[in-house]
Amino acid sequence: MRAMLIAFGLIAALVPSRADTLDTPSYSITIEGCAEYAVTCDDVRYVGTSKKTGKSITLIGRTVHTIGADGVTPSHLLGYEFKNRNTTYFVGEDGELLMTRGSRVLVEEKGVWDW
Repeated sequence: MRAMLIAFGLIAALVPSRADTLDTPSYSITIEGCAEYAVTCDDVRYVGTSKKTGKSITLIGRTVHTIGADGVTPSHLLGYEFKNRNTTYFVGEDGELLMTRGSRVLVEEKGVWDW
């Protein structure tokens, strides 16, 4: 079993990371860094560029999932979460971009993924 887990880890390391772009009315966001078949990932990269100013920000975050019936196992991928001080960025698999600071919504937009 240990050998099988090591082999799987080596194969997963060889699988190229995903890089997908979400285009919203105000931002172009590239999500990259996790192997395509990874169930969860705590090393997702967000590169967001403002269409208005041209300024970019790069953040490292994690995947967000529903939890299976056992209450533990990650299930359906909902999207990605990133933190920059007290601002949280959520990028949904459905094209949602949500930036919040506490309970205050800073940005809420829908976009289209370029898979």
